[in-house]
Amino acid sequence: MANIRLSTAIVFLCGMKRLLIIGKHWPEPQSTGAGLRMMQLLDVFKQNDFEITFASATAKSDYSANLAELNITEKPILLNDSSFDEFVQKIQPNIVLYDRFVTEEQYGWRIAEHCPDALTILDTEDLHFLRKARQKAYKKNKNTSEVHLFTPEAKREIASILRCDLSLIISQAEMDILTKTFKVSKNQLLYLPFLFDDITTKAVAKLPTFEERKHFVMIGNYLHDPNVAAVKNVVESIWPIIHEQLPNAQLYIYGAYGMNRISSYHKPKHGIYVMGRASKSAEILSSAKVLLSPIPYGAGLKTKFLEAMLCGTPSITNTMGAEGICEASKFSGFIEDDSVKLAERAIALFSDRATWLQAQQRGFNIIETRFSRKDFETKLVETVKKVSTNLKEHRQQHFIGQILQHHTLQSSKYLSKWIEEKNRKSSM
Repeated sequence: MANIRLSTAIVFLCGMKRLLIIGKHWPEPQSTGAGLRMMQLLDVFKQNDFEITFASATAKSDYSANLAELNITEKPILLNDSSFDEFVQKIQPNIVLYDRFVTEEQYGWRIAEHCPDALTILDTEDLHFLRKARQKAYKKNKNTSEVHLFTPEAKREIASILRCDLSLIISQAEMDILTKTFKVSKNQLLYLPFLFDDITTKAVAKLPTFEERKHFVMIGNYLHDPNVAAVKNVVESIWPIIHEQLPNAQLYIYGAYGMNRISSYHKPKHGIYVMGRASKSAEILSSAKVLLSPIPYGAGLKTKFLEAMLCGTPSITNTMGAEGICEASKFSGFIEDDSVKLAERAIALFSDRATWLQAQQRGFNIIETRFSRKDFETKLVETVKKVSTNLKEHRQQHFIGQILQHHTLQSSKYLSKWIEEKNRKSSM
């Protein structure tokens, strides 16, 4: 351990940065916010000369990104199988990034055993325990802003955060929960939201104008329960008010997966069209006048609003939907928690050109001031370098994580070995 800092520093100086990413799924950037997030991380590391291997135990879909085209090594792996041990011993990564805490639970003990000097990073995507707590509150008709967070899910996820050397947190609201409510050290966390290039004047000039846009739009992944609940709320409580005032307006609902869950809301006579997967979400959002999407519960950042800003499309949502994006007065549209007021805001935004243009400009400002890639890329790379070159001291400062590594993961290790042996015997 005495030479960890020196050897890791030499690795960075020589440009030999071997990064292993263990994905919960193969990234689908056109289907999910998690897929977009992962592709952004891959691009940042690739542009900074990391040698990347992406591994996952799940099957690819027709919509999975082709990482090999990006000169990223793809490696299918197995759960509860010692072949993973042989794989990591062969490639010897300097850095291991876990895609969500469940992958750290599954593979963390193997990395600790076979690559003990590797820097470990957890990309939480969003805080799963927060989303689940809010979901439980919503289903019990309780206020989702006053939820019980000290749950078994929180124990698992925060234990994973403490075991890792660094965790990437996508929302400032979640940074506050971790540091203030759960007292996690800021030195183990890095605020890293979605990352976008600044919007140029030339790009804005190519966007459809207010007059060229004709309808409202909803978009989302409908395997994700909050998106299904959002559609139900809009169709049953909000759209009737809008449609009465704007009888010629139309609502187009796009999304990946689970469309059977919302197909019953296809009602052309009422101006509602359920359209299925959006092959190119930017085109869909750019053609719409307003994104209409109040979110009943959730966590992290809601990708759809940021993509809408990039497309110059103002949004109508609620407090939950806008969480982590900006303060209410600067949002690229309007934030209302009451259905009637939300519908009234939607009508005003849809109908008034000046109001719409102001909201559009606020969206451009949000991307530039809060989600600009240039503001976060260097910080990510420099933080990874700093923690890597001081890894021994960093781990000593956060010794509770090492205690959890020693005790908690022993149970994961032997459970995994038991499952592997059981699978071996059943295949004989």
